Amino acid sequence: MWMAISGLLILIAWLSFMMRQHYALNNQNRIVRLELRFRYYVLTGKRLEPIEQKLSFGQLAALRFASDEELPALIERAVNENLSSDAIKKSIKNWQADNMRV
Repeated sequence: MWMAISGLLILIAWLSFMMRQHYALNNQNRIVRLELRFRYYVLTGKRLEPIEQKLSFGQLAALRFASDEELPALIERAVNENLSSDAIKKSIKNWQADNMRV
């Protein structure tokens, strides 16, 4: 009986830890999207949401490393040429590292 209760408590603790990690990663992904939307709006005066629907999260995550000077043109290229996230990263000339991501 005590073994079953102990096993159940261990399972609950493990699931709690995994859910905490899952929520943290989802939150970081939302922050990356919001940051990119804000940067695009500041640089172009246009909203990113219509364009964002055409890009995967991997592409958006790769675009966050682009400098402000090359971001709008690189977003347009990513949409028009359907660049992969690796191709986007290789196209960036002035790399802006994201050292704050966990």
